[in-house]
Formats: sequence, C-alpha cells, structure tokens
Amino acid sequence: MNTTFSIEEPIMSETVSAQARPPRPPGATAALVLNDGTVYWGRGVGATGTQVGEVCFNTSITGYQEIMTDPSYAGQIINFTFPHIGNVGANPEDTEAVTAAARGLVIRTDITDPANWRAIEGFDAWLKKYNLIGLAGIDTRALTRRIRDKGPPNGAIIHAPDGNIDIDALLAEAQAWPGLEGMDLALEVSCRQTYEWAQTRWSLGGGYGTLDAQKRHVVAVDYGAKHNILRTLAANGCRVTVVPATATAEEILRHEPDGIFLSNGPGDPAATGEYAVPVLQELLETGKPIFGICLGHQLLSLAIGGTTTKMTNGHRGANHPVKDLETGKVEITSQNHGFRVEPESLPKNAVVTHVSLFDGSNEGFRLTDKPVFSVQHHPEASPGPQDSNYLFERFVRLIDERSAEKGAK
Repeated sequence: MNTTFSIEEPIMSETVSAQARPPRPPGATAALVLNDGTVYWGRGVGATGTQVGEVCFNTSITGYQEIMTDPSYAGQIINFTFPHIGNVGANPEDTEAVTAAARGLVIRTDITDPANWRAIEGFDAWLKKYNLIGLAGIDTRALTRRIRDKGPPNGAIIHAPDGNIDIDALLAEAQAWPGLEGMDLALEVSCRQTYEWAQTRWSLGGGYGTLDAQKRHVVAVDYGAKHNILRTLAANGCRVTVVPATATAEEILRHEPDGIFLSNGPGDPAATGEYAVPVLQELLETGKPIFGICLGHQLLSLAIGGTTTKMTNGHRGANHPVKDLETGKVEITSQNHGFRVEPESLPKNAVVTHVSLFDGSNEGFRLTDKPVFSVQHHPEASPGPQDSNYLFERFVRLIDERSAEKGAK
C-alpha cells in the first residue's frame, strides 16, 4: 500500500476485513469508510468531527462553493473529480444558502492559497466556517470508478487532527445509515417562515442588484431553493414570496400569486410527496402558471400521476447536454439529482420536452391543458452559460398571458 502524502502519489484505499486491514499510514488525520468496508486514508481539511451520508461524485471544475451550499446535497458527501478544488478561494457572494447542507467533501490535492481576484478567504477557512468536513490526498479517480460501477455507497467521513480514528465504529455508522431512498430531506433545508425576496442576479462590477419594477408576483415553494433561482425570478421582474415546503394550498393562494414556482431540493421525491403532492394537486386545479425545477419537477410528476425512481449514479456536474425536443436545440446544463421521472408513467396530457443526451432520461415535460411545465436540470446556473435562461422567460410569459386573459374577461 502506498503510504505517502505527496500530491503525485495519493493515499490508496483498502477493501479488506478488519483482520487483514493494513495499519494507518503515517500522518493520516482523516478517513472515509464506505459501508462495504473500503477505507480511504488522507489528510483532513475544513472542520473536525464525523459525518455520515451517501457518497456521490461531481464532475464540475468550477462552482465548488455553490455546490457545497446547494441544499439539494443534503445528506451527501461529495467526491470532486476535478483535482484542484479550492484554488480560487472563497467569497460571500457565491453561496446558495445561509447554511451548508452537504455532509462533507473528498478532494485529490491539498487546498492551495487563493488565486483569484474575487477571493476573500481560503477555501479551508471557509469550510471551517460552514462546519464542513473534508478529506484530501486520496485517489478520487479510483473512488469515482467505484461509485460509477457499483452506485453511490453510504459512508462515514472523519477529520481528527489528534489521530483518534476508530475505523470499526465508522464502518458501523456507514452500515447503519438508512440511505436517501425513502428519506424526506426537504424538511431539513426548507425555510421555517415565509419571507420576501427581491435580490437580482450578479453582474460584473455591480454585484447583486435589487428588484425595482415588480411586474409579477410569484410564490416559490421552498423544498431547498438555491438563492440564484430566486435571484433569476427577481431579475425577470417577479416579486417573490418564499413559503416553507409544508405550506398548504390555502396558505400559498392567500398571497394571491400570479404564478407558482416549485424549487429544487434533496431526498426522495416520493417521501416529500406524501405532504407535497396533495397541495400541488390543489394548485393545479387553479389554472395558475406553475414552473418546477429538479425536486419540484419530480414532485409535479407525482402530482399528475407519474412515478420516480432512484438512479444508479444520478447526474451531478456542469457539463450535461440536454436536448429540447420541441426546438431541437442542445443545452449544456448544470445538474444535481439522484432520482428521475419515469416518462412512460406520465399521463397523456404531459408532453416530454427535454431529454438527457447522456442516458436518455427525462429532463422536462409540459402539460397540454394547463400553463404548467418543469425541468430536471438547473436553468439558473450558467454552464452554457445562458442556454437555459429562456425557461424563466417562458414562465413569465405564461403569467403575462394568463393575466391578459383575465383582464379581457
């Protein structure tokens, strides 16, 4: 076994019985233990302590702050395939939530000093501030291949500078964790109270703006909403009222919205759907325009009679090609989901509008008899960089068309 800590030669993993397990490499201060007994030794970064969750991989080469603070990553330990995570530092503008929902991260090389004009602090300091545990110095390619071939395992991650690491105890934690299937995590990351949102998107030299022309009113149901989604709605002239995931249809409609937005979020949509689906079915009957993203897309499919299933690996990255079947255009999208909508389960009034060019899975649908549509990917993100902005424009156009129809009556 390789026991060096050089960047060129990362510590390797061992999948062995407790009796045959090799000794800890000298200087190891952190470990990741998978539920099949695989052990990855490394150097700890970020906060200290122990966390348990599903281990997934993300292929993005930028946006690590956004990824770590995306509420959709609740319950997950993220293995970054790009080897230079942390090289541009961190800043307060690139977070997607007030608190980080991810359980931890795994990276190939040590975090270097910031090398970007927008950096306010180093990534290691930022991780400590957000209480995020990290493991550096392992062969992330080997871990990625393991996840790719066998699916995302449950794992326990620890950072213990004093070297007090009990592998057997960590293995027990990893094996005892129930996994994301059947788990409702939206309740953990949703807001607790209703609030108003008026901040618009970031611009070079100007930072974030403020909504000045309130042309429409949208209620956003927060299943784990990213801030940049709310900013994009505001940038399209929408005053946004954000309500908790558990809000009833009556509570939502009390705000008299022109349109309703269903946010992204973590966990199993079938579990969240136990309380969300009846609400969405009531909202669908109102005829108001509805737009869903990610978990919102999946919940909307359940509300119209569709089904969702857990994917073998999921889609997590910023380079995913998605084809718009109605225009023939291909969008480069940002994605983060481990469940998918089964298109054959959708009713006849649901038309599939988008598909993944990676695996053919469903990426969007619209209803033919209502101003309702949704997509699986994240159109507020900018890998394309603006390939998917038209979806927000479509939403506000549906709102304006319905308002015009009401005004004509």
